[in-house]
Amino acid sequence: MTTLAELEDEYGFLDADDRYRLLIDLGRALEPMPEALKTEATLVRGCSASVWVYPTRLDDGRLRFLADSNAAITKGIIALVLKTVQDRPAADILAVDIEGALAPFDLKNQLSSNRTQGIPNMIALIRETARRYA
Repeated sequence: MTTLAELEDEYGFLDADDRYRLLIDLGRALEPMPEALKTEATLVRGCSASVWVYPTRLDDGRLRFLADSNAAITKGIIALVLKTVQDRPAADILAVDIEGALAPFDLKNQLSSNRTQGIPNMIALIRETARRYA
């Protein structure tokens, strides 16, 4: 499994087209989300594409998120966001500076505003979930 730091290093060497491909590959690597979990309750509001995020709590208290999108690059973006929080305890997730962890990827300048407008909502949903479990 590639770490966020490793992705950041690779991303920095890529041109725009290859950055898109990297995000698409990240999205493809997400654990499949069953269609039954793609509901209004798991839909992230404010995204131009449809994005679903479903939290589960593991036996040891860590949170794991299933996610999907109907747009390949957006699916890669949520995969990148999940790299910052996946399989961590709720308290750790609340302490993570997700925006800071994603800053080196400069998504707002690398991608169109339509593709990035939902990122704050994805992050807010993850934090709200962590608050409920903390």
